[in-house]
Amino acid sequence: MQTDSKVDLYRSLPSVDELVKREPLVALAAKQGQPAVTDAVRSVLGWLRNEIAAGRLDAEKLQLALSRLVEAVEGELRRALGHSLTKVINATGVILHTNLGRAPLAASALEHIRETAEGYSNLEFDLEAGERGKRDVHVARLFEKLLGAGVSTIVVNNNAAAVLLALNTLAEGAEVIVSRGELVEIGGSFRIPDVMAKSNAILREVGTTNRTRISDYERAITDKTRLLLRVHRSNFEITGFTEQVALEELVHLARERKIPLLEDLGSGLLDLHSGAVDGEPDVLDSLRSGVDVVTYSGDKLLGGPQAGILSGRADLIEKMRSNSLFRALRVDKLTYAALEATLIAYVQGDYERIPVLRLLRLGKQEIARRAQAVAERLSSSRLSIETIDGESLIGGGAAPTAVLPTCLLALRSDHLSAQEISARLLAFVPPVITRVEEGCVLVDLRTVFPEQDPVVVEALRRVANS
Repeated sequence: MQTDSKVDLYRSLPSVDELVKREPLVALAAKQGQPAVTDAVRSVLGWLRNEIAAGRLDAEKLQLALSRLVEAVEGELRRALGHSLTKVINATGVILHTNLGRAPLAASALEHIRETAEGYSNLEFDLEAGERGKRDVHVARLFEKLLGAGVSTIVVNNNAAAVLLALNTLAEGAEVIVSRGELVEIGGSFRIPDVMAKSNAILREVGTTNRTRISDYERAITDKTRLLLRVHRSNFEITGFTEQVALEELVHLARERKIPLLEDLGSGLLDLHSGAVDGEPDVLDSLRSGVDVVTYSGDKLLGGPQAGILSGRADLIEKMRSNSLFRALRVDKLTYAALEATLIAYVQGDYERIPVLRLLRLGKQEIARRAQAVAERLSSSRLSIETIDGESLIGGGAAPTAVLPTCLLALRSDHLSAQEISARLLAFVPPVITRVEEGCVLVDLRTVFPEQDPVVVEALRRVANS
C-alpha cells in the first residue's frame, strides 16, 4: 500500500520540460539563462523525489509544495548563482583575522585594481622600450625606496611560497640549519619541516625547544651546509627558562663562514615610523642588521594583498628569479596593482590610508564613544547591552602576546542564548561576526568601520525583535 502511495506521489510531479515552460520560469530564463534555470528545476524536483522516497511527504504536503514550485526554483537559482565569497562585518576585534581575509585593502588599492582589471595593462610590457618587460618593475622601485638601494625584491603568492622558493634555490639537496625552537606550524597545519621537505633541502635541527646557543649552530656547520635559517615565532611565545641566539650573532657567524642567512619574518612589519606594533620584528631592521634574505607576508602587518615577499641581496634574489619555481609561484596583475598602491602610501608616509595601520592606532576612547552611541540607539530593545573594557588582538600570526585596549559591547538576552544571538547575527545580510565568551556576545568596534555602525545597529535590532 505504501509503495502504491509513493508511485502516485511520483506521478504527481511535473517533468522538467513541463516546468521550464511555465511563464514565470520562461521570463526568468530570459534573464538568468536557460541552462541555469533548467539545473535549478532539476534540483528542486530531485529534492521532492528524495522527500517522497524518505516518506516525509504525503499527498497534502506534496500539493502544497507543488503550488510553490516556481518560488522554490527561484530560491534555488538565487542560491546557485549567488556569490559564495561575500562581504562580512568583522566585530571580533581581531584585526588580521585569517578566516575573514586578513588585511582589508586601502581604497587606493581597490581603485588601482579596478583600473588594472577592466582592460589591458602593461603588466609585462616596457612602455619606454616598446618591447616585453618584467612584471617585477611595478613594485621593485617602491621597495627600493623603502628598503634602501641595493636591496632587491621579488613577489610570490604567499609567505610559505616565499620560504619554499628561497630554500629550493639556495639549499636544494643540501643542509639548512634551524633552531628546534623555531620549527613552527602555521595556519592549516603547514609546518616549516614540511615546507623544507618539499623544497628538497635537508633539515638540520640544532639546540632544544627552549634553548639554542650560537655554539649549536657553529658545531652543526659542515661542508654540506648551504643556509642558516631563522624563523620568527609569529604565532606563539616561549617563556621561562629560554635562550635564543641574537640576530647579530647569527649574522656574524653567517658572514664568517660565508653562508647566507635567511630570516622568515612572516608578519611583514614595515614600520617606518608608522607606530604600528611595538616589539614586532621589522623587515628594515633585519636587512640593516645584515640578514641576506628576508621573507614576509603582504596581507598581514604590511596591510596589502595576499603575497609572499622576498627582499635582500641582489645576487641571491636574482637566483630565485631564475628558478623555474618562481614562475609557478608568481602573482597576477591584480596583486601587483594592490601591492603597488599600498607601497605608494608607505612612500608618501600616508599611513592612515592603510586600514590595518589605522585600526592598530585607533584609540580606546574613540571606540568607547562609538560603542556608547550604538548602545544608546538600542536602549529600548529586548537585548541587555552594556559597554565593558576589553582587549583587541592583532591576529594573523603576528605579535601573539600583544593586545590593544578596547571597549566592548556585551550583549545578553532573556529569550535567546549567546549562541542563538551569534547565529542570528551570522544570518544577517551582511553577516556580523562576533565573539562569544562566558555566555555573552561581545562586539568590538575596533574592526568595524565607522560607516558600518548603522548596519550593526540594524542587525542587533532585528535579533532583539526576533
